[in-house]
Amino acid sequence: MAENKEFPTPVFMIYEDRLRRNLELISDVARRAGVNIIMAFKANAVWKTFPIIKEYCKGSTASSINEMKLGREFLGDDVHTYCPAYTDETIGEYLDGSTHITFNSISQFERFKDRVDEYNRQHTESRVSPGLRVNPHCSVIETDLYNPALPGSRFGVTAEKIGDHLPKGIEGLHFHQLCESNSYDLEKVLNAFIEQFGKYLPDVKWVNMGGGHLMTRKDYDVEHLISILKKFKEQFPWLDVILEPGSAFTWQTGDLITTVVDVVDNDGIKTAIIDASFACHMPDTLEMPYMPSIKESVEPTPESHIYRLGGNSCLSGDYKGDWAFKEPLKPGDRLTLEDMNHYTTVKTTMFNGIHHPDISITHSDGTVELLRRFDYDDYKNRMC
Repeated sequence: MAENKEFPTPVFMIYEDRLRRNLELISDVARRAGVNIIMAFKANAVWKTFPIIKEYCKGSTASSINEMKLGREFLGDDVHTYCPAYTDETIGEYLDGSTHITFNSISQFERFKDRVDEYNRQHTESRVSPGLRVNPHCSVIETDLYNPALPGSRFGVTAEKIGDHLPKGIEGLHFHQLCESNSYDLEKVLNAFIEQFGKYLPDVKWVNMGGGHLMTRKDYDVEHLISILKKFKEQFPWLDVILEPGSAFTWQTGDLITTVVDVVDNDGIKTAIIDASFACHMPDTLEMPYMPSIKESVEPTPESHIYRLGGNSCLSGDYKGDWAFKEPLKPGDRLTLEDMNHYTTVKTTMFNGIHHPDISITHSDGTVELLRRFDYDDYKNRMC
């Protein structure tokens, strides 16, 4: 396998072996639990890796027309679409590209119900199954930015709003309350869902449990997840059950490898400036916020050297810290920011025109393939 120093930085490096390990676990859960697990592009859309993913998963979920098109092109025709608000201009394209379409509100469904019915009359062999997103108001997420169950949430319909009966024509229910959560969080949400919406389940064909199921995390209780899903299937055997995780597919499957380009010392704080940017290339570290792990760092001791890392942009807040290192950092040192293949490449920006990292993959045989290199034209064409 090529050493880090043999390719230029910055680079998002994806590892095929790690990706396949996750895919094998996800496909095993789907098989043993008797559910359909599809991929959410909101966490990762590096489509040049999709041929690998398609060996294990042939369905996707989309929140936009572009994601829908990507799913159909690379992962097959099973596309489950949810958008907070469809429009007269977009609904036709969504219907053409989806197998399932979830509406965020009763008013949205009522507005487009005739369009759905007309589409299905004309496409009897490729009809679209309409569903409704519901909100059990069961909060298991601590970070408000990622919590769809906050008071006043714009996502989903409450049982009180629905009343005694679902709107005629609704064939499925969708809830999404998790974010990188565990199986016990799902159990809590599922209990709330059954309590509030169970009376509608005899009238629908499918239930989509949304994303946020981080089943590939090391401490995730996979057996507990399978038992929950089996119990639900036994209780409601006529339902097709869908899960649409995002992060789980690419969790711990890639790193962002950077190079130290300078070290500055102000007010006793040492900052190693790297050739990447937290604001541009790792925005979740600032939004969540969280501290990424660095492979070369160590546990702090009285003898270790403490540094912030500073991004190479003009944003004052483009830094994170602190980390400890065994030796002093100097220009030319390589640092590996770990687990940067989910909610990174899909959220990057070209703020400041900062050089965008390459995207590469280390294949199972150890060879490194460059998937994409960005240049001035990518920046220029993105602006206009």
